[in-house]
Amino acid sequence: MTGSDGPHREPGSDFRPAGPASDRAREEEERAVEQALALVGGSDRIGGSGRSGGPPSRSQGSQGSRGSQGYQGDQDSRDENPNPGPSSDPNPDPNPGPSCDPNARPSRDPNPGPSRDPHARQSRDPHVRRSSDSPSYDGRDNDPRDGRTTASATSAGTTAATATAPAPGGEQPPPPGGATPGDPAKPRPSTPPPSWNRARAIADRVGRGGPAATIRLPLDRALGHVLAEALGALTDLPSFDTSAMDGWAVAGPGPWAFEAGAGLLAGRGPAAALPDGTAVRIATGARVPPDTTAVIRSEHAQVDDARGLLHARRSVVTGQDIRPRGQECRSGEQLVPAGTVVTPAVLGLAAAAGYDALPVVPRPRVDVLVLGDELLNAGLPHDGLIRDALGPMLGPWLRALGAEVSGARRLGDDAGALRDALTSSDADLIVTTGGTAAGPVDHVHPVLDALGAELLVDGVAVRPGHPMLLARLSPDGPYLVGLPGNPLAAVSGLLTLAEPLLAGIAGRPAQDPYRALVHAEVHGHPHDTRLVPVVHRPGRAGGRDHVAPLHYNGPAMLRGIAAADGLAVVPPGGVRSGTEVEILDLPWAPATPWTEGCFT
Repeated sequence: MTGSDGPHREPGSDFRPAGPASDRAREEEERAVEQALALVGGSDRIGGSGRSGGPPSRSQGSQGSRGSQGYQGDQDSRDENPNPGPSSDPNPDPNPGPSCDPNARPSRDPNPGPSRDPHARQSRDPHVRRSSDSPSYDGRDNDPRDGRTTASATSAGTTAATATAPAPGGEQPPPPGGATPGDPAKPRPSTPPPSWNRARAIADRVGRGGPAATIRLPLDRALGHVLAEALGALTDLPSFDTSAMDGWAVAGPGPWAFEAGAGLLAGRGPAAALPDGTAVRIATGARVPPDTTAVIRSEHAQVDDARGLLHARRSVVTGQDIRPRGQECRSGEQLVPAGTVVTPAVLGLAAAAGYDALPVVPRPRVDVLVLGDELLNAGLPHDGLIRDALGPMLGPWLRALGAEVSGARRLGDDAGALRDALTSSDADLIVTTGGTAAGPVDHVHPVLDALGAELLVDGVAVRPGHPMLLARLSPDGPYLVGLPGNPLAAVSGLLTLAEPLLAGIAGRPAQDPYRALVHAEVHGHPHDTRLVPVVHRPGRAGGRDHVAPLHYNGPAMLRGIAAADGLAVVPPGGVRSGTEVEILDLPWAPATPWTEGCFT
């Protein structure tokens, strides 16, 4: 019944005005509210009605919630509210579907909002981007070895068990892959993965979280290490005045008298003072006699052997071709700062300044664990088996990043072997390959859960390599970087998480980002950063140097990265030709063009 204040609702009823116009208006209002809530993170799905149990409204029809018209076949129990609240039906159907009863009353909430049930699970529609989900999947990286599953089983932590739709009759099917009933993987909060920049920053910060150890190594073993302390000169360089050229040391104005003989050679003791008007032969590096005015190069001198006189072919400037004591540095002056990588040139400088050993940070120790029963160590692929590309690649790559790497261990898909390897490792970092998603034999997350590890990064908004992770096994234990199983996705994980982490542990200073023009349009992921293999090219006709993207850049491909000398960091949405992008140089590749032909 109605009154002056509008329709009156009886307890337990939902009155809705009839008529197509009001239905359309209500539909538009509901849609607007749902979209607004989704944008601010307040709705558990975009386009979902939020209703649980009971028949759908007239505007929904018999195909499910209105907001899912574009994708109806991939919803699961996360759309359902396990606590639907009071029902007007005294004998509710435990599995309500679209009602065939013409007298069935519609849902009582005309403007559904976010579910208030903290246990309500989210929609697994991969085409829906939610505030509580990982970025939507664009179809480029659809490969199970890359760890990609539906949006409900993202690297943000949702397990395969929670992503399984309920069976008819409301019964939950068993976990996929025959998981042990007593040891299920723990559900994780469905939070968006960090951006690529954020993930790298986290890895860098945790790598620098503790004080670096210091060891002293002899010069012949210090190459490639990072200096733990600044190097100060232990002596003046040079430590005495020396001749910069072969020629004649002269004193006063010329011509100069000289005596025949070998003259002054390098490595000899101090010579007597040189009187005015005299000259003496001198070799490069020899000590300059006291009171010497200058050194005249041999080619600039004219010798009169008959008269025993030396003439200068050019004017003589006081101090010419003499390296004075302390010209390069004075004793105690800083030569190179802490954090400097010990290169051959640094070794030479240290030796010249008087060092026999250097204070350095120990190289980070890394264990590599290769997971997957489908991998072959030798021979051609056959019978569903493929060659292990990551085992041979990761060790040299990690050494190029300054790590001390043990031989790769191949564990297969064995959760027990993985746990034993993690608990017995004495490395600073453990790198695993594959098994980071929620498939039936993806054991990394369950084993980390069982060990009580701290997940620092669980998935990254980057393609390829979305399901990479970074964990700390214990407060004083090693870190673990979990790489996806696809080769290029693993490279993405190395450069995103392992490289900054190792740089921090090794004490290397953070590098400023370096950017270059990209000489082509590069398509991007709608929401995630892309890492694309590129090669440097020189500018033409005075133009700027640039990079060109390479073909064969799928997550399972290595042909592109094998020809690359860097990776372009492509922001979401892609870039046009001529846009500046950040470049990640590969640790062994010079920033010069060398690749042509079928790769570009």
